[in-house]
Amino acid sequence: MASPPPNSSVSVGGKGSSLSPAAVYAVSQGLASVTIDPAALEKLSLTKRTSPLNPKRDGPSNSRLLTLEESRAALAVLLNKFVLSDAAVRPSIPSLIADTLALPSGHESVDFGSALGFLNSIFQLNSRNVGEIELGREEAGVFEISCAASVGVCAMLDCCSSALAKVADAVAALSCEAARADVSAFDLFGSGDGFSIKDETDVASDMKVLLFGSKLVGQNESGSFNEIPTVNASFREAVRTLHGRTRVELNSTVKFKKSMVFGNHGKEKVFAGSVLPLAMSMQSMIESSLGRLKSTINMISDNSLRSRVAEAFEKACPSLDGMRDQFQSITEKAASKIDYFLTLHYVYEYLVKFREVLAWEAAVALFAIEIDDSIEKPQVDQASKVNGDVAKGEKKTDKKKKKTLGKGTSSIRQLLRDSILCKSEPSSENVAVLVEWACDLAKYFDPKDTRIDYLLTKVKEIVESNEVRRLPKIPKGTRDFGKEQMAIRERAFSIITGVFKMHGAVALDTPVFELRETLMGKYGEDSKLIYDLADQGGELCSLRYDLTVPFARYLAMNNISALKRYQIAKVYRRDNPSKGRYREFYQCDFDIAGHYETMEPDFEVIKVLTELLDQLDIGGYEIKLNHRKLLDGMLEICGVPSEKFRTVCSSIDKLDKQPFEQIKKELVEEKGLPVETADKIGAFVKKRGPPLEILSELQKQGSQFLENAGSVLALNDLEILFKALEKAKCLDRVVFDLSLARGLDYYTGVIYEAVFKGSTQVGSIAAGGRYDNLVGMFSGKQVPAVGVSLGIERVFTIMEQLEKDRNQVIRATETQVLVAILGKDLTLAAEIVGELWDAKIKAEFGLTKRVMNHINRAKQSGIPWMVIVGESEVSSGVFKLKNIEANQEVEIPKEKIVEEIRKRLDII
Repeated sequence: MASPPPNSSVSVGGKGSSLSPAAVYAVSQGLASVTIDPAALEKLSLTKRTSPLNPKRDGPSNSRLLTLEESRAALAVLLNKFVLSDAAVRPSIPSLIADTLALPSGHESVDFGSALGFLNSIFQLNSRNVGEIELGREEAGVFEISCAASVGVCAMLDCCSSALAKVADAVAALSCEAARADVSAFDLFGSGDGFSIKDETDVASDMKVLLFGSKLVGQNESGSFNEIPTVNASFREAVRTLHGRTRVELNSTVKFKKSMVFGNHGKEKVFAGSVLPLAMSMQSMIESSLGRLKSTINMISDNSLRSRVAEAFEKACPSLDGMRDQFQSITEKAASKIDYFLTLHYVYEYLVKFREVLAWEAAVALFAIEIDDSIEKPQVDQASKVNGDVAKGEKKTDKKKKKTLGKGTSSIRQLLRDSILCKSEPSSENVAVLVEWACDLAKYFDPKDTRIDYLLTKVKEIVESNEVRRLPKIPKGTRDFGKEQMAIRERAFSIITGVFKMHGAVALDTPVFELRETLMGKYGEDSKLIYDLADQGGELCSLRYDLTVPFARYLAMNNISALKRYQIAKVYRRDNPSKGRYREFYQCDFDIAGHYETMEPDFEVIKVLTELLDQLDIGGYEIKLNHRKLLDGMLEICGVPSEKFRTVCSSIDKLDKQPFEQIKKELVEEKGLPVETADKIGAFVKKRGPPLEILSELQKQGSQFLENAGSVLALNDLEILFKALEKAKCLDRVVFDLSLARGLDYYTGVIYEAVFKGSTQVGSIAAGGRYDNLVGMFSGKQVPAVGVSLGIERVFTIMEQLEKDRNQVIRATETQVLVAILGKDLTLAAEIVGELWDAKIKAEFGLTKRVMNHINRAKQSGIPWMVIVGESEVSSGVFKLKNIEANQEVEIPKEKIVEEIRKRLDII
């Protein structure tokens, strides 16, 4: 975001015009003047004059001194506020501010204290004998609530930091080349795990584009280079947040109220809070930049030169300790709550120092590249070469031995050299040139230098160019699964399917999208997360939210009154992706529909859930259990109106993620419950523990639940269920938890949720309950049902982490034998491997003369056996059968090789 060119003009008040941070920065630097749109000035002259204030002339209190740049920025903001204000304002005041901005730069500061003190300063600077100042109350109000100095400094920060956010990637890319850093970690961002922040993925992708074609990177330890996507993304996010707030505040209209209380420290506090994340991200950027800079210096092979470069850097570049002290001053000033404007002032000074650090990183990287004779450095100016002839005095070089820069970094290097560095040639003797380069680059990276426009445009062209491969992305909340992950998934699906079939369930599949009317009204407040599809032929459709509603629709549509089914399929939710939450994910459902004895299917479904989690061997878990009728009885006892039961349940269902005080605030302020009612709910939902103990407590004489008919039915159901689970030896997995609500509207009875208790934070991994009325919503015929849904994606996350913790190699293939042909004879390979395939042996083949290539392939893929066939084996008719793990070979006649392999694999 470079500022307008010198000697330009910024107009305020015009129709559709807006004041940008770049314009404010240009005014602050004296690069642009300010004019007032004539129509806006005429509009001000028509406003009704308000009663004047009679201020004292003894000057402002709590006066603060601004730099000249800050004063100009504040005046530009204040002028815009006056023009946009709905207050009664004399046109002479905005005109006076515009005249002040036209003053020459000899005035070092403006006394910016109270509103009246600032106006005094304006009059004094213009040397006008105006006598007593009489500001209208509304005019003074505009001064007070505009926070002109704070907004002005934020605009300056915004303009400078936005430019640096784009420059930082280019400089980091140069350092990657100069330090020969391993940048393979950039591939991990946006690799399809669904968790990478968009900015991290964008930075990593931009870096890969800038470095595309480089023959330098990938040779050394990555060090601080791995953190470039994360650190630079954090800076981008902080800059974007500041930019949004600043743009809004710059062009917001001052709404004057007669009851206006002058002074607006609250707004200044907000501004100070908005720049603290920027300062924090700058601190991380500085540490990362200095780390890369030192890595680059360490790459200089000549010891003497390396020492001199390090000495020059340590003397002239801002030190890490000094920057940390400066950052500490910022946080202390923000915490003191004395003058929030000074926090903004210090952050701006900190940004200037950050720019110096970034300039030093670029200078050292360029210096290291320029003095390295092993790097090919093509020049853009080829006028001295005609028809490929080498110019006189230029030595011919062997390009085969040269290392090439990336396409993007090569362009950036040439651009900086042509614009800045060509006046001082680097050499091993001329280390002092580094200081000159760093100073030049610090000026170059300032938005008031028009040359930065071309640099930013060039970087943008490079990363958006079609000439280099910019990797595609997948939508947030989705992920691809590689071969190792698929191996884990297939193993898990096999276990799950086996458990379902052991209980007599049959498979069912339904469409991935349903009519919208089928899904709506079934999920309570979560209905807003349903993905709607575009109308493609007169039907409004939505992607399925779960597998339960489609199952109920299937039963009703086919007039089925009893069915035990399982389904493993993808569902879709328009959710906010986070760790463990996706927009597209698999669910594994097991449901029993039909009329049975009390708690008969409920018991079996919970038993199935324990078997699933036990056989998947993911570690500790607990199943939280409650009853919807008991929950409704509790709400009735607390005094909640019946029409609010479901919406209150949606709030209670968040207790596993939020403290009750936050839920209480939601119940009172958003759901309209009295504080007393919310407190009663809070007392009940704290009850949790061993099922039979909590049940006994709720059933004891005098319990309020015994006075509620629905609660009595629920307690009787739970008593039957708990005794059955105890006999089946799985009650120890269950916790009776009155805070469990399950916000979905269709639940009518027992509800439960399985929670993983290991170190991997994934939240609930399974949930379900009884839904007796859902089928009837479609057909009018009531078919009771109960089911459970396993959140398999979260289970996969746990299983993958366990594999990493165990340091086990995940076999992505089930190949049993690798046929290693020591040559390129495809017909020979086809003959041998064809016989193995016909014998139902899982086999692969390879054609290469080097036997170690075959062995490495077998080891990497976990293939246990290898048949080695070279020229001598073909001529003798005896093949070698190698046990990879034992590293043992035996010779087997060709005609017996299949039989021998079947024996060793124990294939009958």
